[in-house]
Amino acid sequence: MLSAAMLGAGLTAAQAETLRWARVGDALTLDPHSANEGPTSTLLHHIYETLVRRDTDGSLKPRLATEWFIHPDDPTVWVFRLREGVTFHDGAAFTAEDVVASITRVTSETSDFKGLHTAVAGAEAIDDYTVHIKMSGPSPLYVQNLTNFFVMDKGWIEANGVETPQDFKAGEEKFTVRNTNGTGPYTLVSRDPEVRTVLAANPGHWDAAPAVTEIVYTPIKEAATRVAALLSGEVDFVQDVPVQDIERLSNTAGISVTTGAENRTIFFAYDMTSDSLKSVPGDNPFKNPQVREAMALALDRDAIRQVVMRGQSVPGGQNVPPFVNGHDPALDAYSAPDYDAAKALMTEAGYADGFSVDLHCPNDRYINDEAICQAYVGMLGRIGIKANLVSQSRTIHFPAIQNGEVDFYLLGWGVPTFDSQYVFDFLVHSPADGRGGWNGSRYNNPEIDAKIESLATETDLAKRDATIAEIWQTLQQDRVFLMVHNQLLAYAAKDNVEIAVHPENQPSMTTVTFK
Repeated sequence: MLSAAMLGAGLTAAQAETLRWARVGDALTLDPHSANEGPTSTLLHHIYETLVRRDTDGSLKPRLATEWFIHPDDPTVWVFRLREGVTFHDGAAFTAEDVVASITRVTSETSDFKGLHTAVAGAEAIDDYTVHIKMSGPSPLYVQNLTNFFVMDKGWIEANGVETPQDFKAGEEKFTVRNTNGTGPYTLVSRDPEVRTVLAANPGHWDAAPAVTEIVYTPIKEAATRVAALLSGEVDFVQDVPVQDIERLSNTAGISVTTGAENRTIFFAYDMTSDSLKSVPGDNPFKNPQVREAMALALDRDAIRQVVMRGQSVPGGQNVPPFVNGHDPALDAYSAPDYDAAKALMTEAGYADGFSVDLHCPNDRYINDEAICQAYVGMLGRIGIKANLVSQSRTIHFPAIQNGEVDFYLLGWGVPTFDSQYVFDFLVHSPADGRGGWNGSRYNNPEIDAKIESLATETDLAKRDATIAEIWQTLQQDRVFLMVHNQLLAYAAKDNVEIAVHPENQPSMTTVTFK
């Protein structure tokens, strides 16, 4: 069924191509600066736009900015030339003032993306189509941080009183949660959270008209139901193909499966610093490095790959994907589990009888996330750690991590900047000045904090890479992360639908073609 907006744009039923898109979870919010989370950003990329975009080969391409460079007379200023003739969905003209207002908004306290902009000192509209972004020091890699920086309309922000983003982790409700006004290739037609979102092609978009003129986006949490919907013809494209169904779907007439590596690691983390855990009152075994080492020795990554992931993962020991700057094959190497050595370490640490702790795990975000946690529960049991699995929706899981409400948890992390600083800023740095927003381990190392801060304005790239390597060495020694694997992706679609696997797992329906 076509939306009124599509019919109003002059599209007939014969011309229109609806794509029914299903994945495991919905966008958490429609506020473009509220939740730094994959499915949320993926949907928002269809409604809002960024200054630059990440192509499937990892390169940067123009979007709302047509040109960008460091100011020739001031190495602390980035210059952006903006695309002319762009309008927001409500008809307002896109200008430099909108970029300035969006910079102000994304760097505010409730923004979940502020960690990408910690070196920003301010922004200025030089004319309608030129913006200067002033940095606190030379920041040669800052443009890499802008692939998920969505630009909003200044007038719309002010008219609706949404100068600051929704505080998602606090459960705040705001106009931007359910209403949108972007410059993107699709407009919002209807939104029923966790049920269905309908988008229509934007007839006034600056780029070529997409083949997909209507998107019906449906979150389907249950793997079997998601696959059944594709097989029955209820949906056309499934973004999260269960690993156990890849082979069957590949051999099913009328269905095509495309696979590829994702820029995302899956790992366990724990509260390393509190004196008392919520699930272990009066004690915190995770403060003891011998306990952390024992937990590392109990993790059987190859078993998880073979049994849980059906071969669809790349195990590793360093919590950063192989194609990200800072990856070190030596640090990524991992050993086979050694339960005898792990139990000996537990005894030396004073936990010969083990301990009990809650393990919090999402059940609707990553591929086989709950099953990964279940497997590790069994492995930990072999060294006396009784992990009580708390499985819950990511809508509960993620705020609990950010609010410091969990002791031990599973998380996945992509790196849209393709640089380790992104990992450090969000997951490692102490919570301060926009950094550490996802540091659920409470890791606190002032020396490491200082090194992380230096990365934003270090112009000697060889020196910067050396600092990144030093940080990773320390993080590995301290066992800040229990890295499990790099995630692999599988998309499945009707065989008349062509869509490439995106390394950020952010497929754009504007790239879909129909055979």
